[in-house]
Amino acid sequence: MTDILSQDEIDQLLSAISSGELPAEEFTQQTEQKKVKIYDFKRPDKFSKDQIRTVQMMHETFSRLTTTALSAKLRSMVGVHVTSVDQLTYEEFIRSIPNPTTLALINMDPLKGNAILEIDPVITFTVIDRLFGGAGEHFKISRELTDIEMSVIEGVIVQILNNLREAWATVIDLRPRLGTIETNPQFAQIVPPSEMVMLITLETKIGESEGMMNLCIPYITIEPIIAKLSAQYWFSSIRRGETDANKTIIQDRLEQVQVSISVEVGTIHLSFNDVLQIKKGDIIKLNNTTIRDDFTFKVEDRPKYKCRPGRVGSRLAVQIGEAIEDTPDEFLITTRSQEDY
Repeated sequence: MTDILSQDEIDQLLSAISSGELPAEEFTQQTEQKKVKIYDFKRPDKFSKDQIRTVQMMHETFSRLTTTALSAKLRSMVGVHVTSVDQLTYEEFIRSIPNPTTLALINMDPLKGNAILEIDPVITFTVIDRLFGGAGEHFKISRELTDIEMSVIEGVIVQILNNLREAWATVIDLRPRLGTIETNPQFAQIVPPSEMVMLITLETKIGESEGMMNLCIPYITIEPIIAKLSAQYWFSSIRRGETDANKTIIQDRLEQVQVSISVEVGTIHLSFNDVLQIKKGDIIKLNNTTIRDDFTFKVEDRPKYKCRPGRVGSRLAVQIGEAIEDTPDEFLITTRSQEDY
């Protein structure tokens, strides 16, 4: 820890410099320390720490959605967690993955270029075994996928991409589409080897099988939205609340909800003994109700309107009148509580 000089010590140093006892150059060297940062021009940093942190938070949401989706699809215990988010060259990524493996080339529309979703063979064959009715035991298979296995894994990847779209929704309306699936990393050259990429590593566990899923996104692909990859923008997008699009979706869904309606003619309070003695042909007089009084029109047992009885052709009907001011449930609960005491 650097010592803090008192005012007297500072005055003595200045006096020593003025009298020539301590050269100014030596004083400068003693008080100043140069900080040198090593910079590798072969691996330039394209992403800031804030941007990497934001991408990690986005894909933590993606991992939770994928965990739920795969658990339901495979009917097995599935765990997907973000292990790390790194920046490296594309060549380093290609060299780090096994051969053969499952490489899904993803179109990142509306962004230009492609990304790669790499799934460890252990996870790939465990998923296929579960979907074919197997127990999903740990497999150590190193071979290319058959046509049937390729078709099965395509359906799983498409579902995973839907989760990716939802995780990126606060930043961009991403519409990822599956292009092709390769098994040899050398056939998946989406960018030059020296191009910087962001690598999101997801630890995946299905039953007793453990492996990795890697999402590789080139810098040139997300460069147009790089300014949006900040924690401040991400959180502000979450707090932005409902958009017009969301309101339209909610309104459309609410309009299709089925509700029950009823018309209340009147009410009366009877003892339980009187109810037991009711028989066919009995006449029950309702309280404060005449043929001229309005009925109560209810929606889901809540009074909404006053109405008058009538007919439309051969059918009974009611004519809606003035609205009834609805009493919130919270007020009713409070009133009851006060009455109880």
